[in-house]
Amino acid sequence: MKAKIYGVFILVEAFFMLIASGVALYYNVHSGEKDVVSLLASTMITAIFGFILLSAGREKAKKGDDRVKKIDNLTMKDSFVLVTVTWVLFAIFGMLPFVFTGAIDNVTDAFFESMSGFTTTGATIMNNIDSQPHGILFWRSMTQWLGGLGIIVLFLAIIPALNKKSNKTTLFAAEMSGLSVKKLHPKMAVTARHLYIIYMFLTICCVLAYWAGPMNFYDAVCHALTTMSSGGFSTHQSSIGYFNSSYIEYTCVLFMIMSGINFSLYYFLSRGDVKYFARNEELRWFVGLLVIMVTVVTILFYYAPSVSTIATDTSAYPAPTFESRFRAALFHVVTIVSSTGYQGSYYDYTLWGGLFLFPTLLLMLSGSCAGSTSGGIKVIRWMVCLKSIRNTIRQFLHPNAVFSVKISKEVVSNDILLRTLNFLFFYVIICIAGVIVFSISGCDFQEGVFNTVTALSNIGPGYKATGPATTFSDLSVAAKWLMSFLMLMGRLEIYTVLLIFSPTFWNKK
Repeated sequence: MKAKIYGVFILVEAFFMLIASGVALYYNVHSGEKDVVSLLASTMITAIFGFILLSAGREKAKKGDDRVKKIDNLTMKDSFVLVTVTWVLFAIFGMLPFVFTGAIDNVTDAFFESMSGFTTTGATIMNNIDSQPHGILFWRSMTQWLGGLGIIVLFLAIIPALNKKSNKTTLFAAEMSGLSVKKLHPKMAVTARHLYIIYMFLTICCVLAYWAGPMNFYDAVCHALTTMSSGGFSTHQSSIGYFNSSYIEYTCVLFMIMSGINFSLYYFLSRGDVKYFARNEELRWFVGLLVIMVTVVTILFYYAPSVSTIATDTSAYPAPTFESRFRAALFHVVTIVSSTGYQGSYYDYTLWGGLFLFPTLLLMLSGSCAGSTSGGIKVIRWMVCLKSIRNTIRQFLHPNAVFSVKISKEVVSNDILLRTLNFLFFYVIICIAGVIVFSISGCDFQEGVFNTVTALSNIGPGYKATGPATTFSDLSVAAKWLMSFLMLMGRLEIYTVLLIFSPTFWNKK
């Protein structure tokens, strides 16, 4: 049964790879680009492996093996393994087009680029994006769109009848393990379908909005795929800054904010439940965070250039007008907090000076709303943590009183509270371990911190040698594999991957 599920997953990937092959064929006919054969070969290899696994799964089912009956209902343990292995398989097969077209000449870099795509991290090793063929750049954008809401959510949305007896909630929860699953419908498959319809609708709206500006249709589609997925891959080395358009930047900001909002809220909004949307406490905190941080960064643009010990390169600052400074601050805050990682007209925060580093790192850690396509710790976890701290202080002052953590007037259970606090603890421990390994591999302390956080929070840009103006191509082989692993951990919100490495997890008793 598991082989059958893996086979279906890989066939779905082959289908989307075939779409990228169609794009490559179009540009082969009209522009003479040569990536169509490589993409078709990648599609065929992926599809063949998918059919092999699908056939193997059906063969086992026919034999009536008792073990097959036991996994008809997927346990949480089965789901953790299935989800983790699926994401790794997608990255492995997803790197084939990069290798076969010659866009990337080694497995390490190709796997890094593929994992960065599917996890919507957006960190890249490509130094020649503008010279790449259209088909490979479209596939690169498609990897992020597929990973945006999650591969498992896509699977449940389009193939709900693969195994009617399977517990789909365990799959959903394993991919989004940090918080409890919010159902929009009693059937999890219907919930997934609702989410993906909203996702596709917003992506189409984003395409049309970009296309109405200076983007051509191809660029509009590719950037819409990576905007709504909070991915950040672009068809140009200069990213959004390539278009040198305030319209594009403001449009991009709007859709990045939308990608950072819990998608279930859009469902209730579409049903006319505006009050539910407005009452959501996490959304209010998220908007408040944006307002505060945009104000802070805008003020810093006025203050920092006048302090020689702070400003590293004033030529990297926006023009000395309020609109330019406000737009630069708005774009910077939103692209980081949404974990998209685009670069605007003014983007290189490594040259703005040390005063900008802490707000940027804070935004990387924060993330947007749970249930969105964004990475990071998520606003709701910070809310739970801060309210728990407040209650602890109040408990000291009023020992006999009973306090509870409430989010949107609903009490947070002790189980979720403990899971949230443990998540923050694990996040810190993993960050410390990551910085140590990066330091051993040759990165300085600041680079190590930013590389770890940007990978674990699925942001994209790092600092100095891996900053927004550069790529990750110069990292050591070990550092690239470490970042790939951190990207996966961050996208599956730590628990799913961490449990697999626990000896207790594999204990049959």
